[in-house]
Amino acid sequence: MPKKVIKKDGGKEGFIKEKIVVSAVKSGAPLEVARGVADKIEKHPKDEIKTSEIRKSVLDELKLHNPDLPKRWLSYDKSVKRLYKHMY
Repeated sequence: MPKKVIKKDGGKEGFIKEKIVVSAVKSGAPLEVARGVADKIEKHPKDEIKTSEIRKSVLDELKLHNPDLPKRWLSYDKSVKRLYKHMY
């Protein structure tokens, strides 16, 4: 299970499974699917995982359930990051 996430800027933060669940649900995935995606990523064997690896895994898993979900997830992710930049 990853204990740390390596951010794009090189910073590290604790792995929070619920972040994956929330973003997947807000992009239209059913809760059971979102939890399944997060569970799979949580089982990653290394202690650290890059955000790019998480993103790829989330998109691959969502695509298995519904081909439209990756597009919706990317749109949601982009809007959240845009909002976050304006807040800080």
